[in-house]
Amino acid sequence: MGRGERDVLTEGARLHAAARALTDDHDAALAAARAAFAPLQTAEVDAMLDALPVARLQESTGGRLRLAAVEKSGLRTVRQVRDAGAHRLRQIPGVGERTVDQLLGAARHLDEAARETVAVRIDVDRQDHPGTTALVTALHVLVEAGPEARRAVERAAALAPRLGPLLADAAPAAGRVRMLLAGRERRTRALAAVEEIRALLAGEAAAGTEAAFAQASADLLRGPADPDGLVAWVDFEQRPAEYHTLLAEISGAAPDRAAAEGFLPEDVAERVRGQRLDDTHRRVSLRGYQVFGARFVLARRRAILGDEMGLGKTVQAVAVLAHLAAEGRSRFLVVCPASVLVNWVREIEARSALRVVPLHGPDRHDAFADWQARGGVGVTTFDALRGFPVPEGGELGMLVVDEAHYVKNPEALRSQAVARWAGSCERVLLMTGTPMENRVGEFRSLVRLLDPGLADQLGEGAAPVGPTAFRKAVAPVYLRRNQVDVLTELPGVQHTDEWEELSAEDEAAYREAVLSGNFMAMRRAAYARPGASAKLGRLREIVAEAGENGLKTVVFSNFRDVLATVGDALGGAVFGPLTGSVPPVRRQEVVDAFSAAPGPAVLLAQIQAAGVGLNLQAASVVILCEPQTKPTTEQQAVARAQRMGQVRTVRVHRLLATGGVDERLVRALARKSRLFDVFARRSAVAEATPDAVDVSDAELARRIVEEEQARLGAGAGERAGTAAGED
Repeated sequence: MGRGERDVLTEGARLHAAARALTDDHDAALAAARAAFAPLQTAEVDAMLDALPVARLQESTGGRLRLAAVEKSGLRTVRQVRDAGAHRLRQIPGVGERTVDQLLGAARHLDEAARETVAVRIDVDRQDHPGTTALVTALHVLVEAGPEARRAVERAAALAPRLGPLLADAAPAAGRVRMLLAGRERRTRALAAVEEIRALLAGEAAAGTEAAFAQASADLLRGPADPDGLVAWVDFEQRPAEYHTLLAEISGAAPDRAAAEGFLPEDVAERVRGQRLDDTHRRVSLRGYQVFGARFVLARRRAILGDEMGLGKTVQAVAVLAHLAAEGRSRFLVVCPASVLVNWVREIEARSALRVVPLHGPDRHDAFADWQARGGVGVTTFDALRGFPVPEGGELGMLVVDEAHYVKNPEALRSQAVARWAGSCERVLLMTGTPMENRVGEFRSLVRLLDPGLADQLGEGAAPVGPTAFRKAVAPVYLRRNQVDVLTELPGVQHTDEWEELSAEDEAAYREAVLSGNFMAMRRAAYARPGASAKLGRLREIVAEAGENGLKTVVFSNFRDVLATVGDALGGAVFGPLTGSVPPVRRQEVVDAFSAAPGPAVLLAQIQAAGVGLNLQAASVVILCEPQTKPTTEQQAVARAQRMGQVRTVRVHRLLATGGVDERLVRALARKSRLFDVFARRSAVAEATPDAVDVSDAELARRIVEEEQARLGAGAGERAGTAAGED
């Protein structure tokens, strides 16, 4: 045999060894992370079982155990029984062998259940805890290796089992004598294997596979050069979402599959699971539910991604665009509010290799021409879209509409512009965590942009069908997941309604607003006289407490003058206010400065301007100066801080005044939340006939003004309620 065959076998063996080495190195890095995770998980399980009284063992044995003697012996918790063991339990008078077996069996059962459900969270405020530092350090190795290493590991895992048998079959071709001694069938198989290896090597050489394997192994073996974990902790605070993604993988605490798949009907989910997802142009790893979300969008072609705020809708959209680019599509368009345009540009640049072109500002038409000529991801606003020519069919790889509830009104000019573009594009993605704010009909209008036939099937009116049937009907185009179902590592949210008795001056200002019939003045009357404002006093206390704990605070209000009053009252490290008049680029600069500020700081933000699109996860305290007219407005604002990547518990304080407009708005919010939950948010609730037909903000304002005027005895001639709106 010539040297050609021997060279092929030598190169094949080298590539096989590199693949095996990489998978071994990756397995070792994962094992180190799991070893660091195990004691933390055990500690959480122990704490959970320590909180369970011995009486809970009855539930696992049908109530047949006699536990009085066990408790009398000093064993009062499930953990104590589990740790006592058979020998100790047998020493308890009145406890027989069968009871011992039942006790330990029940304790083991609860231990296993706790191990499956307990969540290990990385507490950024416990960097002195050696166990947590060991876990962060171990995860740092895998995070630093990055998505390139992950792709190399996946390739190695696929290549090694294919190449190994081929090398075994081709072994006789390594020498002339071995080929002569091999039988005819073996020689034929060897030559065929050599040719298959030769072709495989050619493809892998073109892809630079061996070099990628070597680099990935080096990255996994290098490890951080900080035995105290300082570098790892700093990196964790910069990109906690990536650490939590890996933590979910090594813990095996994946969310329930049905929840991760949005409780879609099985036939729809099965088709989505079969959708391939190419990550060639993507620079970030996805969570399992995010992979499913990207596949859903690809498989359905025209879809609404309605995930709750903080679950990474943007990165799922980027994954879809990266996949389509790998398939050869070259031109995509993202339409979004001006406040999030900069964020979109950053996300695309950071998380993909795609070219991004902002189509905004005075040079937007030149940028549009460049985008048409060279391709990439164009990012524009709803207003700017109206000035661009609609492309012919087939020109656009995908249209992405962020905060799609902005186009819920089909009569609005921006809605009509989006509809024209959507009509000319085969693939359309609508993204919104609030697909229905006031009426079921608003949700239907979004469906109509994607599938008019399906929208017609939903009928007309506020509540055409029951909620379960409604969600089943829209399943072909709508996917929704909630944080509580898929993000077990997220710190909790502590909601506190801060009810305050109005001062005499507050009451006087409120009465004046009611008598004038001015709904907006009623809502902000509690801040009209700052020197005696009860709400402002409580706000200062909350900010001071946050500052003493080194925490950052974001203060939301619907009203600019309220924010100005708060800013004057606080002084110190106050950023903003972010309002609708602040240009998008400047908004992002303010948020960046707030996030980078050392120690405590306060960001003032108008809730409609900053409650959409911006990432405020540097803040772990949120103050709502007044209740809003839509539950989704408050939810969006809180979600700016409580999103994947947050590392501390988010404390939300809603400032409320007793006996007036705030109480009435809180009741209205509860009714609106119920409507949203029944039709759009929850994925599985009991079938029921919707009995709530919501009212518009203007109607709500009119009713509240009239009710308050009646309560305070205003004359009929003085009643002139104003509609709700942004101030």
